[in-house]
Amino acid sequence: MNIIVDTSVWSLTLRRNNPNREVQRLLTRFIEENRVLVPGIIKQELLSGIRQPPQFAALVEQLDYFPQLLATNDDHTLAAKFFNECQNAGIQGSHIDFLIVAHAVNHAAAILTTDKDFESYRKIITFDLTLLAL
Repeated sequence: MNIIVDTSVWSLTLRRNNPNREVQRLLTRFIEENRVLVPGIIKQELLSGIRQPPQFAALVEQLDYFPQLLATNDDHTLAAKFFNECQNAGIQGSHIDFLIVAHAVNHAAAILTTDKDFESYRKIITFDLTLLAL
């Protein structure tokens, strides 16, 4: 099964000062197995806030290695449906999170994250999730 690596996990592995080595090993395994997918919205989140142009360019080059998931009309529609269903059940979430979930559902991929909000969404939405407890 393919894996959508959430921004929270990438951030743990890309830190210049003190990356999480255990998470790096896990991510390396998924990369070597060609299982990692990168939604455009996660790429945007990872690149946002990088102030140094050489660092920005290096990360763009690294992220371009992975298959990119560009949101389709179906992805946006499903994300809105998930948002509404969760909201009706009293579960709040961000539009970005629901787009990531829609990508996972539409591409039969699991989500790898440290964000516990995704556990709440699974009370309403069926999708594969690996939550890293750190």
